Amino acid sequence: MTAHRTSSVPMAALLVVLFGSFMDLLDATIVTVAAPAISRDLGADDAQIQWTIAAYTLALGAGLITGGRLGDQYGRKRLFLIGLAGFMVTSALCALAADPAMLIGMRAAQGLTGGIMMPQVFGIIRASFPPEQRAKAFGAYGAVQGLASVAGPLLGGLLVEADLFGLGWRTIFWINVPVSVVALVAGAKVLPESRSASTARLDLAGALLAAAGILLLLLPIIQSETWSWGSYALLAAGVVVLAIFLAYERRLTARGAEPVLDPALLRIRAFTVGLAASVLFFGGIGPYFLTLSVYLQNGTGRTALEAGLVILPYALGSMVTSGLGVALAARAGRTLLVAGSLTIAASHLVLWYVVKDGDDPGYWLLALALFIGGLGLGLAAPILVNVVLAGVPGRNAGAAGGVLSTVTQLGGAAGIAVLGTVFFTAAAGPAGFSHALAVVLLASAALYLLTAVVMLALPKTA
Repeated sequence: MTAHRTSSVPMAALLVVLFGSFMDLLDATIVTVAAPAISRDLGADDAQIQWTIAAYTLALGAGLITGGRLGDQYGRKRLFLIGLAGFMVTSALCALAADPAMLIGMRAAQGLTGGIMMPQVFGIIRASFPPEQRAKAFGAYGAVQGLASVAGPLLGGLLVEADLFGLGWRTIFWINVPVSVVALVAGAKVLPESRSASTARLDLAGALLAAAGILLLLLPIIQSETWSWGSYALLAAGVVVLAIFLAYERRLTARGAEPVLDPALLRIRAFTVGLAASVLFFGGIGPYFLTLSVYLQNGTGRTALEAGLVILPYALGSMVTSGLGVALAARAGRTLLVAGSLTIAASHLVLWYVVKDGDDPGYWLLALALFIGGLGLGLAAPILVNVVLAGVPGRNAGAAGGVLSTVTQLGGAAGIAVLGTVFFTAAAGPAGFSHALAVVLLASAALYLLTAVVMLALPKTA
């Protein structure tokens, strides 16, 4: 493997890859606040709005491991730039979408390009930084991940409300084009090239089986209102396909090949617990912002910008604690994760209390609940990957990190499928959006309480 020490890698290179990650992760949440405008403009129904968000995260997660292997084989800088160029093109196609089907398809394509780009960040950092400095670099990535998850709704609100050139919600995709051009030029100049010495073949069949199985599980959940009994058949098919996937991966490992998911990783307790914790933790973020944005706009009559400003305290809270979390992770990583999850659960209960009666609680009560949630996110999100990987042997850390990132994105898609469906089903009743949000908040509070319990089994430190 080509190695580059920190002294030969300018800070600009780290900034470029982190910026690319920020764009990828931002687009997972930026659509949430624009969802009502997209629904009105394209005539999208509730399920199509869910798919507009879930298709991106699902495709992103499905492409991460395959993208990582391609980078190892053909060069991480090359694949990062290819992914970034594809992200730019698909963003433009999303902006040009004429109907919900085209938007959903292009969002899936956009997610796949992100799946090519994002794993190169891990590879470039591992190849560029000596072991003693990688923790800080990965900590910066975790901070970017947390910031992107909360910056999306605010930026989306600003762009929708600004209605630049009369483009409305389409500007949330058009903005990626000039930004990507700048990143492409900078990346071509400053990113170091590296690749793996391994000549293992890409496990394309395994990647396709995993993606198909997960899609079969999510599809009937989102479409449950219209597909009824057909949903159960698809759920059963999804379970069967995932079982075939695991069996295929075991056979591949037995032959000495490199599978998408090495079954040996599942025998590492810290890793399996980490997978569960990641699915639960990040599975609540996407649906939280989607349902809150719809409630704020369709339920209380706020504009997209006003909805974004309500969500702003969440970002501020995250900024307050994210630095603290990274600084203390090596001494109290598990404690911070548990505290962060409990804080998010508490924030959801506070928000449930202020919206449950159906009246608009006003800005400051909403802001208080969201600020508390941001404090929790800042404590946990930046360090979760590092704490989980602390329990994985060094020789397995790269593969484990790729699988963990994949599962994180799939957890987000699953959360949107499940909690989004709960919300839109409840909102269709006579009690309306306040009741629907209250139901989701109670469910998500329980989710984060469960997450805190699961996290007690993680390693103590990062």
